[in-house]
Amino acid sequence: MISPLIQKLLRRDELSVREKAVLGELLQPPIVIPAGSDIVRQHSSPQYSTLILDGFAARYVMLMNGSRQITELNVPGDFVDLHSLMMSPMDHGVVALTTCPVARSPHEGLRRLTETEPHLTRLLWMDTLIDAAVHRQWIAGLGRRTALARLAHLLCELYLRLEIVHRAGRGRMELPLSQAVLADVLGLSEVHVNRSIAQLRSAELVKWTGRAIEICDWDDLVRQAEFDPTYLRLTRAPV
Repeated sequence: MISPLIQKLLRRDELSVREKAVLGELLQPPIVIPAGSDIVRQHSSPQYSTLILDGFAARYVMLMNGSRQITELNVPGDFVDLHSLMMSPMDHGVVALTTCPVARSPHEGLRRLTETEPHLTRLLWMDTLIDAAVHRQWIAGLGRRTALARLAHLLCELYLRLEIVHRAGRGRMELPLSQAVLADVLGLSEVHVNRSIAQLRSAELVKWTGRAIEICDWDDLVRQAEFDPTYLRLTRAPV
């Protein structure tokens, strides 16, 4: 059930059989969140943290005028609100962009883990630090990158994050998000998103058909995005 989380943590450090079992015992039976439904509501005070088992979700901030800014995409293996253990009420919401099977971990169990499992605590702490690093990259993109570079950077990031949890490989991934959602993610109009996709296609950097994306030239896509994966911490090292 929790294999995406295990796969992600193993990319950063080793896990013992006992530690894998401890993580499994934290989680309640899976439930399914329909697309478009909130997983966590802005200003709520959840008593559990939620792990995405499959699908795509998004952190968002809703402004008083009703407009929404997506601040991060969540993929399988992500705890979307691990920080709610310490920060409540939530200053943002999390919405399911597709149908999302999820598993919840009551905060009581997470608190016990911090007292009894220092290695797992550090790994989960690193997970929240990587979330913060993603936010920094997105802020830099919104402020300084061109529309084309923003989209290229997003594709590079998502490909590597999905590859870790075996949802991407050999240059291929699925991105079941509408151009309206991508516009929210990138801080662009749908017209600019459509134009940027067309530019990537015409430069033969990607083949993009429906939800299926094939990256044809990874090195050129990285150059276009000025993408440096350091912030994703993909190298295994003792934590």
